[in-house]
Amino acid sequence: MNTFEQFTFEPINEGRRSASIARGELRDQRFPLSTDVTFDRARLVNVDFTEMRFPCFAACGSSFDGCDFSGTAFEQLLMGSTGVGVGEWDGVAWPQTVFRDCVFRRTRFPDLTHFGNVRFERCVFDRSRLRQQTDTSEAEFVDCVFLGRVRSINFWGRPDDRYHAALGRGHNDFSGNDFTAAELDDVSFRHIDLRAQCFPGLPGYALLDRITERASAVLPLVDSWPEDKHRQEARSALEFLAGTAREWSNDQALVSPAMLGRKLPPALREELFAAFRRTSSDTSRG
Repeated sequence: MNTFEQFTFEPINEGRRSASIARGELRDQRFPLSTDVTFDRARLVNVDFTEMRFPCFAACGSSFDGCDFSGTAFEQLLMGSTGVGVGEWDGVAWPQTVFRDCVFRRTRFPDLTHFGNVRFERCVFDRSRLRQQTDTSEAEFVDCVFLGRVRSINFWGRPDDRYHAALGRGHNDFSGNDFTAAELDDVSFRHIDLRAQCFPGLPGYALLDRITERASAVLPLVDSWPEDKHRQEARSALEFLAGTAREWSNDQALVSPAMLGRKLPPALREELFAAFRRTSSDTSRG
């Protein structure tokens, strides 16, 4: 067993791959190895992970404070794992892993990262490879900043019902997050108070209320278009938008022209978007 101050690595059998369980506390230094590693109730403070590559990186009940993951590449990432060791998870308790004041700048998140029971507080996601992320229903984000492109990701205000007891909660904190300088592409906010986030100035988007009412109000415009395929595209998009807004966000939504019909000609999309915004006041802060 190798010891770094109070921090220990316990080798585990992973076949031909070198793997370790990390426990204890590590402060103010470069992380000492780049192999398969699982953090079990560990605490890391001001640890430098920059430009490192991890075949597998997992954390259970651990905390990372002020750590820098700039340029870090993960092949497999389990940010809030259910537990450590061999065998099936017993389902009784699912400890949370917390990242506070951490930097993820040009970090390579693998597609379909397992976020699990993880909480991010005041973290910066700066041009990170956040894309194709759907396994996020137990993740919490508070006062985080998102910069650059964020594509195909779901954010959830409610965890999966079957995990409420193990998590000890039926609600995910999601507030104070700043998307002002983000480029959002196919991003969903489900059961989240959009007014508690920061969206002002986000190019091409509007945070709007009364989505169902707006969708009905613009139908006469849609019906005036000469092409039937355009009318059908817009009606389908409006129906989907209104349905998801009612189900997920109290009839509010962050709306872009593309959400009103991706296959519509750009001129029609912009016309419909302008009319959609005019039907009621814009609710975005600022």
